[in-house]
Amino acid sequence: MKKNKKIILLLFLLFAVAVILVSPFIGMENISLDTILNFNQSNIKTDIFWRIRIPRVLIAFIVGSTLAIGGMTFQAMFRNSLATPFTLGVSSGAAFGAALYVKLGFLFTLVGITGQTIFAFAGALLSIIIIYLLSKIKKGFSVGTMLLAGVAINFFFSSFILFIQYISDFTHSFRIIRWLMGGFEIVGYSEIYNTLPFIIIGTIIIIFLSTELNLLTLGEDIAISRGVNVKKIKNILFLATSLMVGAVISVVGPIGFVGMMIPHISRLIIGADHRYLVVLNIIFGGAFLVLCDTLSRTLIAPAEIPVGVITALLGGPFFIWLLIKSSNSNTTL
Repeated sequence: MKKNKKIILLLFLLFAVAVILVSPFIGMENISLDTILNFNQSNIKTDIFWRIRIPRVLIAFIVGSTLAIGGMTFQAMFRNSLATPFTLGVSSGAAFGAALYVKLGFLFTLVGITGQTIFAFAGALLSIIIIYLLSKIKKGFSVGTMLLAGVAINFFFSSFILFIQYISDFTHSFRIIRWLMGGFEIVGYSEIYNTLPFIIIGTIIIIFLSTELNLLTLGEDIAISRGVNVKKIKNILFLATSLMVGAVISVVGPIGFVGMMIPHISRLIIGADHRYLVVLNIIFGGAFLVLCDTLSRTLIAPAEIPVGVITALLGGPFFIWLLIKSSNSNTTL
């Protein structure tokens, strides 16, 4: 069984590598390998390839991986396959920060990080802090308290976003709506470097606690009987996952359904053992979002569809199927 799982992981890894290598070339006409490798001579096509297309593919893979393992973690914590990285209001907090930045008319960059990214991450961080404090008030980090706090925060920040849009002019309102759709319109590698520390640390923590995730999936009572400090583990997983998700959302905007679809599909493929599941989610989630982004920029080229629209079109029917399946089976995972 372990050998079969390793073969599955290897096949998906080869698939992901192929997607990463091929995607930058799709939609780019009349380009040769010599042109791409011509670093010494200034060339528009070379600059586009190395400063726009390659970073775009890399950030898409990183975001897809982050959302996938974030969804996997929350689904294990809540024992519910409908949970997503946005369940606890991180995305709405980030969206509020970005909307506030646009409305105030700021335009600045700090150590290579755009002001909009800084405001969005601050909004996500504010959401995380509020939910954590609300959970602490009831002297417990229960699933019910976290979910209710997340729903409340989502409504709270969503109301503020609507208010900001209502009092904004057409230009500001359009910028806010466009950011809310998600996208990878980046130039260079600074955004990748800025998000990597959060993602690497969070991913290492989740991998290290994969056995505890297996026990949480079975139930808190079983986890406690096996010596797991459930409250401490949930604290660590919540903070690590929320921070890494908040970091990527602050750069590319909220991209929905990836964190719900990929973990569920991955469980169907490789099973519920998080020691393997986390690796498959990293590989499959990244490759999936790279494919979605490739589709978004080629479907109506030279125009571009926001990648969040593509994932929503795929995720909507999947969510309905999953909801019906969960209802029929009367299971949470």
